[in-house]
Amino acid sequence: MSVSDAKQNTLSGTGLQFDADWWRGAVIYQIYPRSFQDSNNDGIGDLKGVTQRLEYIAALGVDAIWLSPFFTSPMDDFGYDVSDYKDVDPMFGTLADFDEMTAEAHAHGIKVMIDLVISHTSDQHAWFKESRSSRENAKADWYVWSEAKPDGNPPNNWLSIFGGPAWEWDSVRCQYYLHNFLASQPDLNFHHPDVQDAVLDAAKFWLDRGVDGFRLDTVNFYFHDKELRNNPPLPEGAQLTGVETTNPYAFQHHIYDKTQPENLQFLERLRALLDQYPGATSVGEIGADRDVIETTAAYTEAGKRIHMAYSFDLLSTSRSAAYIQNTIEGMENGIGSGWPSWALSNHDVVRVATRWGEGKQQDRFSPLAIALVTSLRGTPCLYQGEELGLTEADVLFEHLQDPYGIRFWPRFKGRDGCRTPMPWTADNLNASFTDGAPWLPVAPEHRSRAVGTQLDVFDSVLEKTRAFLHWRKRQTALLKGSIAFLDQKDESLVFLREHGDECILCAFNLSSAPVSIALEALDLMPANCPVFSGRLEGKTVNLEGLDAFFGRVA
Repeated sequence: MSVSDAKQNTLSGTGLQFDADWWRGAVIYQIYPRSFQDSNNDGIGDLKGVTQRLEYIAALGVDAIWLSPFFTSPMDDFGYDVSDYKDVDPMFGTLADFDEMTAEAHAHGIKVMIDLVISHTSDQHAWFKESRSSRENAKADWYVWSEAKPDGNPPNNWLSIFGGPAWEWDSVRCQYYLHNFLASQPDLNFHHPDVQDAVLDAAKFWLDRGVDGFRLDTVNFYFHDKELRNNPPLPEGAQLTGVETTNPYAFQHHIYDKTQPENLQFLERLRALLDQYPGATSVGEIGADRDVIETTAAYTEAGKRIHMAYSFDLLSTSRSAAYIQNTIEGMENGIGSGWPSWALSNHDVVRVATRWGEGKQQDRFSPLAIALVTSLRGTPCLYQGEELGLTEADVLFEHLQDPYGIRFWPRFKGRDGCRTPMPWTADNLNASFTDGAPWLPVAPEHRSRAVGTQLDVFDSVLEKTRAFLHWRKRQTALLKGSIAFLDQKDESLVFLREHGDECILCAFNLSSAPVSIALEALDLMPANCPVFSGRLEGKTVNLEGLDAFFGRVA
């Protein structure tokens, strides 16, 4: 019996109807395993630790977890440099631990998605070791190799996101190889059909083990321009999202090193594999500096390629209501039949409580931000600790682990500040994350926001988040409906979500000052959201600072 058949048989035994489109409007909770829960006190979180905390995750009201990489890896980029796609790194446990975690998650009604990092591997992967051994071996062209220019320079001007040229000289083959990230993360050559077959085989391995889908790391980086043409400068006045301005990578218009047209055909092959596993889904990370909406529309065209995708537009420092509305409306107007995913935080950016909420009352801002991102049309991703209102930790230089931060310090401190350990209790040396020495220090300011200090505490960020997400599950319009914004001024966002006969008005005040919103054209009644204090008085919605209102439209 296949895994997909087993899933459907299990559902039929419970009387529940199988929903292949469960991912539309589902809430995905991202877990960074290194920092979630350590079960063996070595200071690093692991799969058994995730299993131990599944009851907590289920109680949040989320639908799925997304696990950042746990594959075998030398950990130069903390698992995003894979040396074996079909095994678990010993620091995270074993395949048996993964199977146990997946089974327990499913028993709690939680889907399991894992990070699939296939644009590059570690230089310790057996594929690369063979590829670099000679120019004639069976995997010689599995990576992107090129001759030096006559003067010894790299073949073109492409740059690495992590600093410096995107080319590394190899003294065995006496050629350069491409790496869009660290030099120890060589790029696979997706123009080679055997490479495509190999990464699809890796995906199948995990689907057969019961995963419900993949988060696709750097999904638009798979292919490069075969002619290796130089990238032009970024047009004057343009700016990359998701890349620090201190990084010269931000100076180029990345026309040739990513987002190539050949990627569409590969994504169709990947979708064909996923479709063999009913209910399996995919969400892609699009790191594009041009045509983001067009790329998202093409990549998520209904039924053809990946199921959904997100970009860095709401992961930027821009935070005005006008910017947010323009971003959402731009995506809605251009995505066609596709489906977006939205996130305000993840393991690569400064936490939203700091990036957007600095100087604001966190006990009000954080639940509002979660309600906003989970009320948009699309599939929201929440990052571990968002439900606690965690701010960005200030990690001292001597404690930094992230090579990106070490390279661009002090103007850019890297990604460690959003990766510090999850605080479970306030009265334990390491907040009950570990009894060992944690790989990153627990942020002292996070102790007051630990799970134990917020659980069952009325009006805490955690309890507001749990109440909202459970209420949201019963609002079909918020899960599947269309979205249409109403014109508003200042820092308020007002939109309608509509599905069938259900229409819900969502009003958010992103400022700290009260606001009144006149809605003369609508017949409204409160939707009885248990979290926010917005009031309907006649045809006017009154919101306190950092407040929201949800109403049913007759």
